Amino acid sequence: MGDKPIRKQDGSSFIQHYYQLYDNDRTLLDAIYIDESCLTWEGQKFLGKAAIVEKLSRLLFQKVQHSIMAQGHQPMPESCIISMVVGRCKDENPIMEFHQMFLLKNINDAWVCTNDIFRLALYNFG
Repeated sequence: MGDKPIRKQDGSSFIQHYYQLYDNDRTLLDAIYIDESCLTWEGQKFLGKAAIVEKLSRLLFQKVQHSIMAQGHQPMPESCIISMVVGRCKDENPIMEFHQMFLLKNINDAWVCTNDIFRLALYNFG
């Protein structure tokens, strides 16, 4: 695989695709993780595609809608992108803010998530 220029749109397109899958059918997220992927969800670690999708599929809420407030993307070596997302999510409970970081890697012309860290923004440290 030759080195292709990494564009901001690559990270933005991935983020849009990720939350569309997440909000509509979390089981479809297995398409964006690989067996070596790692998720840290509120401090709990899950290794591998199967464990990650199982965790996300078993969350207590059935329906959720994400609203992205800000996102940033930086190219990294070895055809990777680091992406940071700040947003809001709404389920049956009041709206909650969250932060999520993704490390994306281009494998065979497809972007996959190798690392994913998610935290609810429960506290105001300001």
